[in-house]
Amino acid sequence: MHSSRLLFALAALVAAGCASAPRPSSQALQVPAEPVRLTLVATNDFHGWLMPQKTSLPGGLEVEQGGAAVFAGYVARLRADNPGGVLLLDAGDLFQGTLASNLTEGAAVIDVYNQLGYAAAALGNHEFDYGPVGPRAVPGPGEDAVGALTARIRQARFPLLTVNVRDAASGQSPAWLGNDGTLLVTLKGVKVGVVGLTTPSTPRISNPTHVASLRFEPMLPTTLEAARRLRAQGAEVVVGLAHAGGKCSDLSNPRDTSSCDREDAEIVELVEALPAGTLDAVFAGHTHQPMGHFFKDVPVLSTSGLGRSFGVVELFVDPVSRKVVPASTRIQAAIPVCGKVEATAGHCDPRKLKDVGASAQLVPATFLGGTVEPDKAVEALVAPALARVEEVQRQSLGVTVTAPLGRNYEAESALGDVLTDALREMEKADIALLNSGGLRANVKAGTLTYGDLYEVLPFDNTVSIVTVNGDELRRLLTAAYGSGSGVFQQSGLKVKLSRCPGPERLRDVSLADGKPLESGRLYRVVMPDFLARGAAGLAPVLSQLPAERIDLGSDREVILRDGLANWWKGRGTAISAPASGRISFVDEGAVCPAKDAAGVRSERP
Repeated sequence: MHSSRLLFALAALVAAGCASAPRPSSQALQVPAEPVRLTLVATNDFHGWLMPQKTSLPGGLEVEQGGAAVFAGYVARLRADNPGGVLLLDAGDLFQGTLASNLTEGAAVIDVYNQLGYAAAALGNHEFDYGPVGPRAVPGPGEDAVGALTARIRQARFPLLTVNVRDAASGQSPAWLGNDGTLLVTLKGVKVGVVGLTTPSTPRISNPTHVASLRFEPMLPTTLEAARRLRAQGAEVVVGLAHAGGKCSDLSNPRDTSSCDREDAEIVELVEALPAGTLDAVFAGHTHQPMGHFFKDVPVLSTSGLGRSFGVVELFVDPVSRKVVPASTRIQAAIPVCGKVEATAGHCDPRKLKDVGASAQLVPATFLGGTVEPDKAVEALVAPALARVEEVQRQSLGVTVTAPLGRNYEAESALGDVLTDALREMEKADIALLNSGGLRANVKAGTLTYGDLYEVLPFDNTVSIVTVNGDELRRLLTAAYGSGSGVFQQSGLKVKLSRCPGPERLRDVSLADGKPLESGRLYRVVMPDFLARGAAGLAPVLSQLPAERIDLGSDREVILRDGLANWWKGRGTAISAPASGRISFVDEGAVCPAKDAAGVRSERP
């Protein structure tokens, strides 16, 4: 009995002690909150490629890469993987380059982007290409030079952004843009700011009449100001969306930037010049080159464009500090858009499938643990545009191309020779001049269709004639070849160049028969109005000519592409490349010095 009482008393004392001990607070028991995961997805340089690109491989296999409906399937997988945490963006050049885009002045593209749920797009240089609404390539009296672009902005359920394009008269963001170049959205409770940027080279690579009322500011100060403005508005994450790019040849290690081109890399120069913490991620474009690297701990991504791939940046935001945790950032660069993949390789990129044999087979693509299903609603949206394209593309020009015609940005090309010869004969001119950046595709052998020609010359440039004397012609050619716009294609001349770009690149020029240019003789030079209006470095020379010697073809407005189509139709003879040799180099094998700050390209990427 005594023993039982003792045990009871001890138990009571223990119970009392436990009751009087302080309990842990509910705050002390809480598990630290996980970082907030944000999935940023971006495309760039789409250029109207609503449909996939088909390639036949040596083993007989035909692969397809890209296409808006298939890309929508990837977006669906990403949204299922991170509900409410996906931000879909585009780094500019939505339009220009395909019939699907150009026949509707970009409206078909905007319909699809609306359906996909894009949050924003940067304003690219090709967004200015369509000029006024309607078939005219340049504005007539009373017509709006950015009318077609304004119509697309009103159609879009997302903003087109740029902070460094200003109205030249007011210095403010253009009224037609409808925003200040930035966007602030909330994603999983995190405020995300987006800064849009446009390459300052746009005036040199666009039709001057379309951008005459605008001023393109340097990107560095405008980015700083916009990022500070967004942070002041509460942005916890700020993303750069820039139609300006660079190039890195090796994507295997995102921390190794040794393969990145430092000579022609607007976006790298910008990111490295910005103070730490200005931008948390950057999506780039314009150069059509893949990137997926960290510069000063900032992830910078871009793709080769044309709807063939996309990039993903995953940011993790600390729930307490509300800042990005840089060490946790994950990137996936240039993910191929594939409805089906080669079974062994696991992708559909034809450039990496050159060695597949006859046993190769295609299987449905998977992504993030599920099958990629093409989006039926997007397919339905695209179908009418593609049907119209098919009808136009099939139109035969009644001529045969005897052998493939290739293009070359840095040298004379078979395609350039054929086009300039045809232009010169068509206009009965002495000389023809074309910028290589305006030639957008090669031509295959066989029957030439309007669709083939359209892919080569998608821009609605008109046929123009500039009349110059021998001295003026030499100055014009010096400007052309020294502009950084690659090697201009020409007919009617023999030119000798330096391999190295620079203002003195033109070393010698004569007529095609070897005779020298005559100072007192007038020469008729046919060229696209893009050049005749002073683009690609020609403005300083052309501005010195009397106005009556620059015929922009306004009275007839013959689109360059259509003029050539009718010319070849009328002739009905086979198209073959002439013997080469009209452009040569005086210093073959030369090692060129790095470009200076002014050595930017002036092509139309």
